[in-house]
Amino acid sequence: MFMKPTFILLAVFSLCASFQHAPAPSPGGETELPVYHAPRARHPLVMDARWDKPAWRKVRPARVEHFIRDVPAFHPRVEVKMMYDDANVYVIFNVHDRYVRCLTDELNGPVWHDAAVEFFFAPDSSRPRNYFNLEVNCGGTALLGYRTTSKNKPTVEDIRQITVAHTLPSIVDPEIKDPVTWTIEYSIPLAMLAKYAHLTRPAPGVVWRGNFCKIAENNTNPHHMTWAPITDPKPTFHMPQYFGKIVFQ
Repeated sequence: MFMKPTFILLAVFSLCASFQHAPAPSPGGETELPVYHAPRARHPLVMDARWDKPAWRKVRPARVEHFIRDVPAFHPRVEVKMMYDDANVYVIFNVHDRYVRCLTDELNGPVWHDAAVEFFFAPDSSRPRNYFNLEVNCGGTALLGYRTTSKNKPTVEDIRQITVAHTLPSIVDPEIKDPVTWTIEYSIPLAMLAKYAHLTRPAPGVVWRGNFCKIAENNTNPHHMTWAPITDPKPTFHMPQYFGKIVFQ
């Protein structure tokens, strides 16, 4: 059946309008989120910063490979793995790096200036915008923050409960310009986190939101890297709307 030209024009206009007003995907929208599957550990892990030890061999790594802000001349190669049990969350980073420098050896000091790795995670599935940021430099010094409206912030005494193993000295100065590989491994006690946040405890099918990051600022190759892409025009690591999914198995 032949339609009148007026009817055709109205139909086309209506279709175009529907496209124009269709909602655009939101930043960090569900269809864009990367997913990491964290298996259950068969037994409690000893923290010794051995990337190739049997407990980690069959765990698939995530790649921290997205740059925010400026892209440096040298691109570090960063991989991370994660497991859990009833008492702890375990994380290990392996970094193939250059231009490594590390000056901070005080807990909760400015470790983000150094060659460092960072784990941002929201452990309450019902409140994905409330998150911890655990930042550990290549010398094994940690900073732990909790971003929420609560004034109850992690103390140095509680941060000491995080067991950290590292392969480089606590202080690296002058800068290591040649290729070097360094590893950070740590266990985070769930009981300590529960002092500050309601936990959706890790179990098969539980989902946390989070991001894995790499940073260096006080060297000759400054950079900021993430696992989950951050596409905001003014990007920072502290954007939970871009966190990926951590699915416990």
